[in-house]
Amino acid sequence: MRLFVALDLPWEVKEDLSELSCALPGARWVPTDNFHLTLRFIGEANRLQAEEIDCALAALRGRSFGFALSGLGWFEKNGRVNTLYAGVERNADLARLQSKVETALLRVGLPPERRRFTPHVALARMEQPVTQGLARFVQANNLYRSAPIRADNVTLFSSFLGKDSPTYTPEAEYALG
Repeated sequence: MRLFVALDLPWEVKEDLSELSCALPGARWVPTDNFHLTLRFIGEANRLQAEEIDCALAALRGRSFGFALSGLGWFEKNGRVNTLYAGVERNADLARLQSKVETALLRVGLPPERRRFTPHVALARMEQPVTQGLARFVQANNLYRSAPIRADNVTLFSSFLGKDSPTYTPEAEYALG
C-alpha cells in the first residue's frame, strides 16, 4: 500500500483550481478530485507499518487553523519542469503541523524526509524544459488566491497508480482540536 499524509481541500477550492487548467503544451493536469496539500509522502507500507502510522497520526495534537493558496510556480529537476503548482501563503501553524507529522512518523521508524517542506498543491505534471508558454501562464495567473481554507483534520491517503492518473483514497482522518 502506498501512503501519504495530506490536508484535503474543500470542493469549492478544488473547482477553482481546476479552472486554471488549459491547453498548456506538455501539461498533464491533475484531476480535480486529487487536489490536496501533502504534509508527508510515505511511500510503500505493509499492513503492520500502516497500523503503526495510523496510531502515530491518531496521537497528533494540534489546533485547527486557516490558510490560503497563493500564486503559481513550478519545480524543476535536472533543468526540466516536473510539477506546476499553486503555492501556499506562509503559515506558521501549517509548518508546525507538518513538523508534528514528521516527528510522529520518525517515531514509528520511517526515515526522515530529505526534501525541505515546500507547501503546495500540484496542478499539473510535466516533463519539459521551461518554455515561454509556461512562464507566460504562471505570470498571467500569479495573482491567484484561494478563499480561506480551514484545516480541521489531517488525512492519511492511499494511492493506487493507475494507467491515466493515480487514485487517492482517504484511509483515515485525524481531527485537529
